[in-house]
Amino acid sequence: MHNFVKLALFAAINTIFSMSVHAQTATVPAATDITPANMNILGREGEALASRVGLWDVVETAWSRPGATPEIIRGQVAERRMVGLYLQELLHPSSDTADKGVNRLDYLGFNRVTGRWEYLSMDTRLAVGLMPAWSFDKDPVDRIRTQFDPFVVPGSGNLVTGQLLRMEQIIEKPSPDKEIKNQYFILADGSGTKWLAHQYIYTRRNAQ
Repeated sequence: MHNFVKLALFAAINTIFSMSVHAQTATVPAATDITPANMNILGREGEALASRVGLWDVVETAWSRPGATPEIIRGQVAERRMVGLYLQELLHPSSDTADKGVNRLDYLGFNRVTGRWEYLSMDTRLAVGLMPAWSFDKDPVDRIRTQFDPFVVPGSGNLVTGQLLRMEQIIEKPSPDKEIKNQYFILADGSGTKWLAHQYIYTRRNAQ
């Protein structure tokens, strides 16, 4: 009788387990709409980027070190257009100061294969080369946080010091016609001090 009870109990547990597995499997779609072909379409994230196409007036603020007096640069304009899946931004002085040339070129897009944001910039004002960055998660389109590969800045003054630093960027869009891009630095000097080094405030031109 004891063995019979054990066998009956085992059979009952096995039945319950089988029903549970079947129920869990039934809730998972057998197939999805994701294919290699439609991974290369804009999607929700790309469409949100496309809504940012146009001209934006930009005010840039820079802090050379923690607690430094900020340097404010006004009169810049960002020209934005879509290049495939990526939002291209060309930042330069406005027409009345066009003789100063281009300041920065960057690209921002969402990679639907890896499920994260990608960013690449080149600032012609500094000898830092190409600066790639990626998000860690699938951040929402109104708050995109990316981390850059560590890079080296040549230093200031008359000496080339080669200072390594880390950089984090957070792009926030509080409204359709305003955007804030904050860039945080951490120098490789052993202190681990993080500070807001650059801030770009964008206002859509001719916003209603």
